[in-house]
Amino acid sequence: MRGNRLLGVGLVSLGAILWGGWAAVVRPSGLPPVQMTFVTMVVMALPLPLVLRGISLRDRRAVAALVGLGFADAGSTGLLFTALARGPVAVAELTHYLAPVLVTMAGPLLLGEPRSRRAWLAAPASFLGLGLLVWRPGGGDVLITAAIGATSAVFYATYILTAHVAVRTFPPRVLVPLHAIISGAVLLLLFGGAAIPPAGPGTLYAVAGSAVCGGLGTWVFFKGVHLVPSSVTGALAYLEPITAALIGWRLFGEGIDLRGLAGVALVLASGVAMATERDGAAAH
Repeated sequence: MRGNRLLGVGLVSLGAILWGGWAAVVRPSGLPPVQMTFVTMVVMALPLPLVLRGISLRDRRAVAALVGLGFADAGSTGLLFTALARGPVAVAELTHYLAPVLVTMAGPLLLGEPRSRRAWLAAPASFLGLGLLVWRPGGGDVLITAAIGATSAVFYATYILTAHVAVRTFPPRVLVPLHAIISGAVLLLLFGGAAIPPAGPGTLYAVAGSAVCGGLGTWVFFKGVHLVPSSVTGALAYLEPITAALIGWRLFGEGIDLRGLAGVALVLASGVAMATERDGAAAH
């Protein structure tokens, strides 16, 4: 059991790190956020014909979770890409990562998981660490970016919670393309032809980035998510904004000072504390 938990920790961590790479894809692609989001969903949906055989839709709860996952990912990804495109990477990611705090609070209520004593300390500590890492004085544009990122957090929290339900019935190889089809359909319903990008180098770059950050990142995340509680998933997901902040520093000149480095240490320590908590230490 402990080996499975450690495997789950590793897979969820890798998925979060790959998701953090979106900062290096969204801006350089030059695509509007809705088109970037649609490309991502199309790329993740490509394996669908290879996995259709043997899919069962008898579990209504899992199917409902799958549909919810599709809607949640369209909102989460689209709003995150909007925040990344318009404002500082660090601000966009920080506000997006209100989600793990919401998950930590909602997991025991919605999924019936045991309450974690460490979670109630690690979640705010992680958020404090993120604040130390990415907070910078800013004007109105920064506040708008923060508002968009915070709204994406609500969708992202829904994404994590519905993934924990859906993955119990649908294996990751099925769940990734199935939910992406739903997300893509939502985007077409809302934006019509404006969601479809033109042919060109930017679209090709977006496709390549989506294959790595979207397809591979989501697959390994789903592969590991059923091996760990949602509270652990939420804590480890903080590796995404850390990765994004490092990319923002290297590619876009968004520096990390000593206060930021202290924030990195606090986030990592909180994640390790959550990942190594014994099941018996949780409060029921």
